[in-house]
Amino acid sequence: MRNSINGVDLRALQAFVAVCETKSMTEAARVLGVTQSAVSQLIASLEREQGVSLFDRDFRPVRPNAAGKILFEQAGALLEHAQAVALNVRAAAKTGVANLRIGCVDSYAATVGPHLVRRLPEKAQDFSMWSGLTPALSEQLVNRELDLAICTEATLDPKRVELRPLFSECLVAVAPKNRRNSSAPVEFQQILRELPLLRYTARSVIGQQIERFITHMNFYAPRRYEFDDTDPILSLVAAGFGCAITSPLCLWQSRVHLGDISIVPLPQTRLGHRHFYLLTRRAEWSDVAESVTRESIAIVRDVIAPSLRSALPKLPPGIFDSYAAKLDETHVAV
Repeated sequence: MRNSINGVDLRALQAFVAVCETKSMTEAARVLGVTQSAVSQLIASLEREQGVSLFDRDFRPVRPNAAGKILFEQAGALLEHAQAVALNVRAAAKTGVANLRIGCVDSYAATVGPHLVRRLPEKAQDFSMWSGLTPALSEQLVNRELDLAICTEATLDPKRVELRPLFSECLVAVAPKNRRNSSAPVEFQQILRELPLLRYTARSVIGQQIERFITHMNFYAPRRYEFDDTDPILSLVAAGFGCAITSPLCLWQSRVHLGDISIVPLPQTRLGHRHFYLLTRRAEWSDVAESVTRESIAIVRDVIAPSLRSALPKLPPGIFDSYAAKLDETHVAV
């Protein structure tokens, strides 16, 4: 593979700079530790690539012409940048990954994220984490603004992006805890006749997933109240204003409201699950991705699930299902 940046051969550029600095092909060859013939060939190759002559060959000692002067002024910065990249790559290979950028959906960032941050320093010298919606995170990954993305939808080109399933969670319904006759078992359809449904907006993947589930279950609920975030939804449910369909991670994300809500059973269907995936560009960050996968599954299994069950004992069984067969040797439901 040619060692080049934007069509400029770095070896030829290094030879060009040496000739400009020493004003001699012979001296440049000595500095670089190659033959004079090799320097001449590299300069000729550079001139062919650029489509211009770079030296005024009517003068001795050799000196760059107008085009060569412009290239010489900018060549130093290019070579310094290439050297810095090489040093960073070698340093990362020896001591761990540097400057890792992770993007996550909000519910993951607010629940699993803090635990992951404490566990990752062994794998990364420096890393950043921020949250967003799945479509934006996917685009940032493809545009190389992110190194890893944790999303709830996987629609990117599999030839460019590698997908690792993490875990799934079942959708749950919530209603105000002080709702009348709250001690008697009741179906969610009945609650919808008494209280308005508070929805996530269709801009979010969870909003789209819940809408498909509602349609599949033939639940009737006029579109009146829609929110981007979980906190205002659960706040209004806790205040007795309405009911909602959400997920376990979203519940834990806004756990300050858990004491004022009650869980309402929902039918278990394929559409009633929300899936989490770790996305990376192909052949990049594989070791770190494996670590993030393991840690994510362990955090959900050992920290989030027990805490949620303690706060909401009436949660249905199997609220989380991890794709841990290759990692933990068993398929884990918690």
